Amino acid sequence: MAYQIIAQAKNDAEARALEVALRAYGFHPLERGQGGLPGVRNLFGPDGVPVEVPEEEAADATVLAEQLLRDMAASDQ
Repeated sequence: MAYQIIAQAKNDAEARALEVALRAYGFHPLERGQGGLPGVRNLFGPDGVPVEVPEEEAADATVLAEQLLRDMAASDQ
């Protein structure tokens, strides 16, 4: 199954919140630790922590993830 990055969370906690919310809405996000390099957890770059879902869910999951990120940013202020 191929996965697609739908969002970049600014940190691990935000990525985990997105994954939990996506699951609650019936999506199947890739958990960090699945795939990637064996033994390497939570590897992310300067753009943040990638949140990935199966390609066939990407369009709908992106809409939800973007709204959730906006809501999280608004609550930080």
